[in-house]
Amino acid sequence: MSFAQNLKSGGVLRPEQALMDIRHYKIVLEVDPEKQSIDGFTEISLITSKPTDVLLFDLVDLLPVRNVWVNKSKQSFTHADNLVRINLSKLLPAGKAVVKIEYGGKPGIAERPPWIGGFTWTTDKAGNPWMAITCQSEGATIYYPNKDHPSDEPNEGAELIITVPKGLYAAGPGLLVKITHSGNQSTYHWKTNYTINNYSIVFNVGKYKVATRTYTTISNNKVPLQAYLLEENFHQADALLDIFERSARVLEKYFGEYPWVKEKMAICETPHLGMEHQTLNAYGNKFNYTSVGGKNFDWLLHHEFGHEWWGNKVTGIDWADMWIQEGICSFGDHLYTREYEGEEAYLKRMQQTARNTQNRIPVVQGNNLDTDIVYHSDIYGKGAFFMHTLRYVIGDEVFFPTLKLLATAPEYTYDNMVSTDDVEKLFSRASGKNLKPLFDFYLRTTNKLDVQMKDLGNQNYQLRLLNYSGELPAEIRTDEGTVRMMLSDKPVIVKNSQYPSVDPDGYYLKRLILE
Repeated sequence: MSFAQNLKSGGVLRPEQALMDIRHYKIVLEVDPEKQSIDGFTEISLITSKPTDVLLFDLVDLLPVRNVWVNKSKQSFTHADNLVRINLSKLLPAGKAVVKIEYGGKPGIAERPPWIGGFTWTTDKAGNPWMAITCQSEGATIYYPNKDHPSDEPNEGAELIITVPKGLYAAGPGLLVKITHSGNQSTYHWKTNYTINNYSIVFNVGKYKVATRTYTTISNNKVPLQAYLLEENFHQADALLDIFERSARVLEKYFGEYPWVKEKMAICETPHLGMEHQTLNAYGNKFNYTSVGGKNFDWLLHHEFGHEWWGNKVTGIDWADMWIQEGICSFGDHLYTREYEGEEAYLKRMQQTARNTQNRIPVVQGNNLDTDIVYHSDIYGKGAFFMHTLRYVIGDEVFFPTLKLLATAPEYTYDNMVSTDDVEKLFSRASGKNLKPLFDFYLRTTNKLDVQMKDLGNQNYQLRLLNYSGELPAEIRTDEGTVRMMLSDKPVIVKNSQYPSVDPDGYYLKRLILE
């Protein structure tokens, strides 16, 4: 059964959900790979900000709900339009509550994971069942009831208690509490105590073996470094963990200590390409490595692992701000090149990124947007290139410490989510410059910087910006060498034997207009 879900995450928050603060999810499911079905319940711990007679959760209609309890009291409900509406028998006072929803069925099949998500049911080469879940765009509503909005993550973490046929391994986020065996089944109990986004609360099932070594973080904490690989590929573990460790070193250098040191640092082999699942990143690049700086490198592993900082630790409060996770994470991909091959290789890669930028849709399109609207390629590449521009405008001595501050300061991490405006204000404050015009120009429009170069005769050339009201630095290359000048809508004169070269290394998305 293929499954065109037509689901999307986020958007305008419904009033019935706005009053709920989700604290914890506990998902207890039995998985039947042969029937491609799941069955069990989810417990949702929450705090309501005011009394209510209705509670509302997202859950796909494919998974019929059988029973609902609120604070152990059975309640009536409706389940339609992918929403479970609980009609409380009496007014629920403001404060703590626990909701239990019992359900099951055949979840939707992923059409093109991870981009069009759902469940993927397949087998390994030996014929063992192999299953994965992807749901960033559709939302976790594809398999458990939740408040499907990026602004609210369970502050007290989540638990997954997953029962599978004996001989299979269910891998999940956080720490493995215990494994129990009963008859022909095994149950895996996973728990994370950290805040976690909804689409990371997933599990993978396969004939896995776990390779483990100890990683010492930049702050001298020890954390398990793991690869959950199919038995048939377990011989790849050592080489993969070497690559994994190199990526971790680079990311910690620029973004601070690995965010989940009390749990694990892990990747899990999946039948789809990959996805940033907190403490258990999905990996499906099939060990296809390239060479960067003479060492094996896996672009997929590095990018998805970078999301442990950008997306998982630093999280946009609205899907409209998705560039923060995808763009800055992609910038981290470029920083790996810088670290192992140097500044010139980094610049060449950025120049290629500029050439690939489509500029058809703004990176930031508004507020209260869903995943369907915001997801396009420029949130990756143009977002990364914008960070490159920002780095040039304010200088490395301000940029890199401020970037690390964004990734480490409590007001921007874990429970505290961020908007594009928050990022702009941080960099403006750190640099002592008003960077809002720059953020607006490159993130909220599809403009390129129009630089007019006018031949005035006698080897005099006039330079000015045609479509940007502020002042920006630029490298100008002339017969005398390269100088850094400030350009604005006010003309400046440069003397040269021919048109000077403006921004030759490519720090701006720009158009040169010769007159």
